[in-house]
Amino acid sequence: MFASVPMLAYGVKTYDLSIVIIIVFTILALYSGFFATLLWNDITDADIDAMVHPNRPLPAGRISVRKMFVVALVFSALTFIFSFLISFWCFVLVGSAALFVTFHNKYLKKIVKFPAYSEIFTPVQWLIVPIFGFLAIWTVLPPGGEVLLTVSIFRDISFDWYDFQNMILLVLFTYFADNAHDLAEGIHDVDGDRKLGVRTYATSFGEKTAARISFAMIFISGILGIMLFFRTILTPIFLAPFLLLWLYALYHSFMFVRSDEKEMKMLGKKVGEKTFRYFWITYDLIFIDVLIQIFRLNLQ
Repeated sequence: MFASVPMLAYGVKTYDLSIVIIIVFTILALYSGFFATLLWNDITDADIDAMVHPNRPLPAGRISVRKMFVVALVFSALTFIFSFLISFWCFVLVGSAALFVTFHNKYLKKIVKFPAYSEIFTPVQWLIVPIFGFLAIWTVLPPGGEVLLTVSIFRDISFDWYDFQNMILLVLFTYFADNAHDLAEGIHDVDGDRKLGVRTYATSFGEKTAARISFAMIFISGILGIMLFFRTILTPIFLAPFLLLWLYALYHSFMFVRSDEKEMKMLGKKVGEKTFRYFWITYDLIFIDVLIQIFRLNLQ
């Protein structure tokens, strides 16, 4: 998943050692960041998990907060180290994302009373994946794009507007696909969120409305995925399985909407897992498509 974006950004070309190293560092930075985010979320949401996810490590007592804190620090440090090895731009992006995640998870989502605040902004932390992948490539390529940004303490960054628009499409796909998953699991967690004052779509507008919004987000993400196919180097190797995957997610989300509120609370976690699977497998399809094209190029 984490290799797919820099490969999509670089394209079907000969991959020299410098590009391969950037892709490996991107994988390691995002992989470490992914686990760091999960661990920090478990620490900050321990009170919610005690009510709705008692089997998770902290509520179940399988690990102490102190030990999880240390492990989270290690993964966070690795994220910063590998991002810095790519470029200072990537390092600053990771730092900005870390600050946002810290304040959002620890404070804002429990005190901000704006309707659905938590689920509007929680998926933002996933947007670092498409942005980081494109940024990693743009900062190592020699200047030559339509846009050239020069900042004294940063390495020059150059890109074309067309590629920038493709990145925005992938960012939007990521937001809607991941948010659909968050909404379904938010319905499963609705009782705990209500007790602690967390503003999700389910606590703000009710479970039925949240399920309908989740379905709409999956539908929108599919349109964005199709647009991405027509605008980028992706081939039918991506489109055919993506359409099947999209229909799979739409079907389960539609059946979720049709269930009653009592069933929704029980089905929320399962439907959330299915929609999350749709989200990350789409990235895997991008990786497989580009990788096959690279093999074909090298065999010619």
